[in-house]
Amino acid sequence: MMMVIMKRDATKEDMSRVKEEAKGFKLEPIEMPGEERVIIALKGDERVVTTGRFKSLPGVADVIPVNKKYKMASRDTKWADTIVDIGGGIKVGGNHQVIMAGPCAVESEKQLRDAAEVVRKQGVRILRGGAYKPRTSPYAFQGLGLEGLKLLRRVADDLDMKVVSEIMDVRKVEEVAKYTDILQVGSRNMQNYDLLLEVGKCKKPVMLKRGLGSTLEEFLLAAEYILSEGNTNVILCERGIRTFEQEVRFSINLGAVPILKGLTHLPIIVDPSHAMGRREYVTDMALASLASGSHGIIVEVHCEPEKALCDGPQALTPELFNDLVVRAKKISDAIDMPLVLFP
Repeated sequence: MMMVIMKRDATKEDMSRVKEEAKGFKLEPIEMPGEERVIIALKGDERVVTTGRFKSLPGVADVIPVNKKYKMASRDTKWADTIVDIGGGIKVGGNHQVIMAGPCAVESEKQLRDAAEVVRKQGVRILRGGAYKPRTSPYAFQGLGLEGLKLLRRVADDLDMKVVSEIMDVRKVEEVAKYTDILQVGSRNMQNYDLLLEVGKCKKPVMLKRGLGSTLEEFLLAAEYILSEGNTNVILCERGIRTFEQEVRFSINLGAVPILKGLTHLPIIVDPSHAMGRREYVTDMALASLASGSHGIIVEVHCEPEKALCDGPQALTPELFNDLVVRAKKISDAIDMPLVLFP
């Protein structure tokens, strides 16, 4: 793969000329807009053409072959941080932090609305909630499906919020995308390549969770599948990996945050709820996640966790969540990555 770096003053005609030239060599051009300039990734067998062929075109600043396995996700390709625009002034990435919060699963409109009102009151505008739930046991609560998606959209619209919810099935990408603002690919599906390619075609922001036994390279290669289809709006999510430790559900790897920030331009957030598995540990790990320099956290909140149909023990109560936000502001200020909250 080659990366054609356009000049700051390159015109649309210049970029069109690069794309047409690429297509002539059966290379697929993928435009990657940046804050200062555009990069055009040329997907395919670059051996059919030399870099000089593109360097000579008007508006081209440089052409760089990328040797890493994950090419479009690499800092070698794009040095500037990718900032994913969710809409409504909400952005993930750059030099600030965000919180995504809500129940693990949508159980009823009242349960969802009560939790959403708690997090919205604290200035959080990204509502999480599972309509389709991948469960280890086939007899566990699997979510409300389409009804759950409609509830998420209705409650979020009422409270001026955005929705992040999990997509499990290639056949349901269009359905889930209709009701959500961020498609979540869960850890069990991190290497479901058909699903990754499909959400890549969708162009809607995607939050990709790290597989429970995956290396960072495998994680970035999974993101590469999405990017390779032209969807540059990818958010990485560290949610813990499986080790020999049994006191927590998964061993959260906060060292992955600074490492990933060096390897990739994609934003990285952390899910301490799924990693820790018990609410008494979640706040401390959420604060540590922010202190590590992540671009945010995603946590579970339930007004009656003892009655929850899914992962009740790890859900924060309203009181614990309110306390988390107060303390999170101090951490974010201390590392000079302000926590963005909305009135």
